[in-house]
Parts: sequence; C-alpha cells; structure tokens
Amino acid sequence: MSDDNKNLSDDLNDMLGDAKDGAKKAADKASEKASELANDAKELASEAKEKASEFAGEAKNTAKEFSDGAKDAFNKASGDNKKILAGILGIILGGLGVHKFILGYNKEGGILLGIWILGAVLSCVGIGLLLIWIPGVIGLIEGIIYLTKSDEEFYNTYQVGKKPWF
Repeated sequence: MSDDNKNLSDDLNDMLGDAKDGAKKAADKASEKASELANDAKELASEAKEKASEFAGEAKNTAKEFSDGAKDAFNKASGDNKKILAGILGIILGGLGVHKFILGYNKEGGILLGIWILGAVLSCVGIGLLLIWIPGVIGLIEGIIYLTKSDEEFYNTYQVGKKPWF
C-alpha cells in the first residue's frame, strides 16, 4: 500500500505542478493582454488630447475672427448702419435705452435705463409695471421713427443735429 500511496502522492504532485504551470501561463497571458490594453488606452488618450488641442485651436481662431468682424462692424457703423441698428434695438430693447447708447446719447440712455431699473425694483408695488412700460413704449416709438426716416434725414437729425428725443 505504501507503493500505492507513493504513486498517488506522485500523481498529485504532478497534477499540482501542471495546475501551477497552467495558472502561471494564464497569469502571463492575462498580464500580456493587460499591457496591450494599457498601451491601447495610452494611444487613445494621446489621440484624444491631440484632437482636443486641435479643436481648441480652431475654436480660438473662430472666436478671434468673430470678434474682429464684430469690432469692424461696430467701428464702421455710420449713417445707414447706425440707423438700422438703433431702430431695431429701439424696438427690441428700447426700454433699456440701448438705442440711445448706440447713437452716443449716454445721458438719455442712462435715463431710460434708470427708469427701467427703478420700475423693476418697484414692480412688486404695482407702479413699477408702469415705470417699465413707459421706457419700452418710448423705445418702440423711437425705433419705428428711426427706421421710417430716410438715411439722409436720420443722419442730419440724430447724428449731426444730435436731437435726443423722438
């Protein structure tokens, strides 16, 4: 029986050795696969970083072009351009006095803006709604007047003559 135990022990040792070898091969294979995946992830991260950098550069260029174009448009705005800009802003944002600021009437624009802000603060009382409504109507009327005047008449009246109201 001792020979049987010895053969059984040898068989178990052989099986244990085979299991260890199999586990080692599996661990090596898993480690190799993990290294490959890590390298792939590094490559993808590098590509993503490069693409993000390219996108950021393009976005900066586009923003700069837009900014330069907007500066040129506002710097060159005279006569007809200010007429249309002031008229449309008078209709849309007239209560805030934006159209007055565009034409260079800072005092009058400040008055409209101040009345609007006061109205917004007092809107919970009720009289504030009237104070918000009045500058809005003034802006609407002025915007319509600006757009209905001829270019020459607008220029002479509001840019040369500096007529502040209506």
